[in-house]
Amino acid sequence: MEKCLNGHSLSDQEILNDPYLSPYAGIIASRRSYAIALKDKIKQENNGTLSSFADYHKVFGLHFEKGSWVFREWAPNACEIFIICEKTSWQKNKDFQLERKNNHIFERRFSKMTFSHKDLFKLKVVWPGDEGDRIPTAAARVVQDPRTLIFNAQVWQPEEQYKWGIKKFSPPDGPLLIYEAHVGMAQEKGQVGTYAEFEQYILPRIAESGYNAVQLMAVQEHPYYGSFGYHVANFFAPSSRFGTPDELRSLIDAAHKRGLRVLMDIIHSHAANNEVEGISKFDGTCHQFFHGGPRGHHRLWDSRCFDYSKIEVLKFLLSNLKFWIQEFKIDGCRFDGVTSMLFEDHGLGRAFTSYKDYYGDDVDVDALSYLYLANNLVHDIAPGFITIAEDVSGYPGLAAPISKGGTGFDFRYSMGIADFWIKLLKEFKDENWPLGTLWYELTTKRKEESTISYAESHDQALVGDKTLTMHLMGSHIYTSMQKDNKSVKTFRAVALHKMIRLITIATADSGYLNFMGNEFGHPEWVDFPSEKNNFSFHYARRQWSLKYNKDLYYSRLFEFDKKMIGFVKTHDLFSTPELNLLCIHEHDKIIAFERKDIIFIFNFHHLNSFPDYMFGARPGRYKMVFNSDETRFGGKGRLKSGQVHFTIFDPKRSGRQDMLSLYLPNRTAIVLKILPS
Repeated sequence: MEKCLNGHSLSDQEILNDPYLSPYAGIIASRRSYAIALKDKIKQENNGTLSSFADYHKVFGLHFEKGSWVFREWAPNACEIFIICEKTSWQKNKDFQLERKNNHIFERRFSKMTFSHKDLFKLKVVWPGDEGDRIPTAAARVVQDPRTLIFNAQVWQPEEQYKWGIKKFSPPDGPLLIYEAHVGMAQEKGQVGTYAEFEQYILPRIAESGYNAVQLMAVQEHPYYGSFGYHVANFFAPSSRFGTPDELRSLIDAAHKRGLRVLMDIIHSHAANNEVEGISKFDGTCHQFFHGGPRGHHRLWDSRCFDYSKIEVLKFLLSNLKFWIQEFKIDGCRFDGVTSMLFEDHGLGRAFTSYKDYYGDDVDVDALSYLYLANNLVHDIAPGFITIAEDVSGYPGLAAPISKGGTGFDFRYSMGIADFWIKLLKEFKDENWPLGTLWYELTTKRKEESTISYAESHDQALVGDKTLTMHLMGSHIYTSMQKDNKSVKTFRAVALHKMIRLITIATADSGYLNFMGNEFGHPEWVDFPSEKNNFSFHYARRQWSLKYNKDLYYSRLFEFDKKMIGFVKTHDLFSTPELNLLCIHEHDKIIAFERKDIIFIFNFHHLNSFPDYMFGARPGRYKMVFNSDETRFGGKGRLKSGQVHFTIFDPKRSGRQDMLSLYLPNRTAIVLKILPS
């Protein structure tokens, strides 16, 4: 047993039930103690709660209080701050100069008539030797002038506040099935989509598909559209590129009315380099929010790296979470770039093959403590709120409780699964797929951590990479998807697309994710308008018409995905995480396993269909619920739907075990359900 810094201890049994972590028990315990001590200190100084501490958005920025306007800003290195706007001819004016208060805070009150709804303004910040235009750090509305392309803060104080249709959303019970979506590129037309259009046209499609959660990308304001929303400049402002804050509220309200959770990508791993538009060098220094020197610059992402040791940064980021929960009623967050936060080298170029990689001096313990605080805060103020860690390093315990040495996330993404599918498609013919390795990648996880599986996300859809459909079809994706096409290449692509998704969701631990359009094999990658593509929107959209064209295989792939998602919901498949492997045969390319009272059988063989394939199973009757070879799913219809199979007990053939004997067509998945005796 190892001692914590504060005298508490972690037994070997408490450390994620992993004996190989025992040598690091002291480090795990000390990191836990550091986080707990930080939380206790903050709570002690803030009325006993983290929520009281998380008030940056309430204190700073422009607010209408008690009949007048008040503006506050935090800028330690600033000498003077002025609000500049049309009334000041965008120049410094003493009547709009903020007064310096204690703790590096600048403040001024203005009469009720000074500002009106939709007024544009920004700050002129003066520091020793220079000055610059800046957007307030807590700006809740930032807009870009379409002519000059200049960004300004905007007063958002409509006469009537948005009235929520559902004030307290109670998500339906059942498995977590996430539809990852980007508002701007969700439309088929070649232009930036809006919150209103997403509400009207895309939410019904998500509900129709059976998914029960939508994960919105690129919500926080970002100057560069092509960053996919990952270079955030204004953390408290919903992107005005897609519409107004109230239109985003309406979208979320509409999703709740359809029973859909709304999850949001939250970017707290770094910030945009932009100075005029963002918070980089806000007060003239590099280190107000970020590390100074090289550590403050992410060399791959060309962005700024937060200094999580600063109490003001913790206040800023924790308040940001509270803001999105209280102002927009989001139901969960996917924390982006957790690996980059945890390691001082951001994990770049590292394979993470040894536990030593996680417990060295290069781990940012302050970042780890921030993540612990973030999980504590959101779960305190919003019970049922979902947090998901996006981490490629495999850092142990991110989605485990703090009592086990964990960080407290509800879920982590099983990012290695999607990477492994791409590896198989790039490096192996499917007749040579190593099924044992595939099974390991699909099923290996820590028991204390809940995970979300996916076959592909937006990462695989980005230009420069390929979606599964593009890997499977190549250029034939544009010419050979007619339903009457009988080519082997088309059959292979359609068959494997279904099988890959089904085995991924059937082995998923606690949740499943799909990126919009991939459920029907969207034929093109994602590429935002830029100089290199002559500012074309051709690839920054989704071609929904393909999904509804009954003459194309895309519609058949959608029908399969819809059936698959519906089946998982109906049987609440993730409620029983245990998997029982019944058969795995490398030569025959067969995998069969049991989950709950369901048996999944996959014949990945490229040629061989087996007329009487036998493997052990619990005695009883099994009904074929569905199979990937049904003609409505683009298959050849070689199996009889609804057929009932009886187990066989024949000591001469099977020893002392009951066996199922099935016809297994090549490149086909079969789902059987045991019937009551």
